[in-house]
Amino acid sequence: MEIQNATPVGRIAAEHPLATRVFSRHGIDFCCGGGKPIQDVCQARGLDTEQILEEIRTELAGVDADQQRWNEADLNDLIDHILTAYHRPLEEELPRLEFMARKVLKVHGDREPEMLPELLSTLLALKTELEQHMMKEETILFPMIRQGQGSMALGPISVMEAEHASAGGALERLRELTNGYQAPEDACNTWRALWHGLAALEKDLHQHIHLENNILFPRALAM
Repeated sequence: MEIQNATPVGRIAAEHPLATRVFSRHGIDFCCGGGKPIQDVCQARGLDTEQILEEIRTELAGVDADQQRWNEADLNDLIDHILTAYHRPLEEELPRLEFMARKVLKVHGDREPEMLPELLSTLLALKTELEQHMMKEETILFPMIRQGQGSMALGPISVMEAEHASAGGALERLRELTNGYQAPEDACNTWRALWHGLAALEKDLHQHIHLENNILFPRALAM
C-alpha cells in the first residue's frame, strides 16, 4: 500500500506495523482515532505531514519480510495473540499499578494533594472498565468470531469500540496528570516504577486497541 496524505492512520498501522513506532513517537492516536487521514491528524497536532511520512518510510526500509502481518493472519491466531500478549498480562499488571498508586498516594499525598488522588481514581476507573471489557470480549465477542459469526457482531463490536474510546480518554488524562510520565527528580523508586508502568500500559493498550479496532473488528464484520 502506498501511503497518501488521505490514508487513515489506522490503515497505515494495519498495513505497516512498524509505522506505529512513528505514531507513538509523535503522540498520534492510531487506535481509537484510526479512521482519520494522516494529513488531518498531523495538522491537528501541528506536525509536518511529509516529515511524518518520511519517518515512516525510514522505519519501513528495514522491515523484515517475514514479519508477522496480523491483517493477513487467521482470525483465531489473532485472537489467541491478543489474549496472550495483552489480556493475560493486564490481569497481572493492573493490580500491580493499583498497589503502587495507592502506596505513592499514601506516602506522598501531602506533596501532590490534587494530582495523586485524581491519578488513583482515574487508574481505578480504567482498571474496572478494562476488566469488564476483557470479560465481555472473552465470553461474548471472541466466541462469536471464532464460530464464524463475526458479521452478526456489529452490536458487540460497537460497544467494544465505544469502551476503547473511553479507555483512550483515561490514558490521555493519566498522561496529563503525570506530565508525560516525567517523575520528579527526587521521586522514590516506587513513584518512578509507577510512572514507568503507566507509560508501558499506555503503549501496550494503544497496540492492543489498534489490533482490535483496525484489524480484528473490520475483518470479523466482513466474514
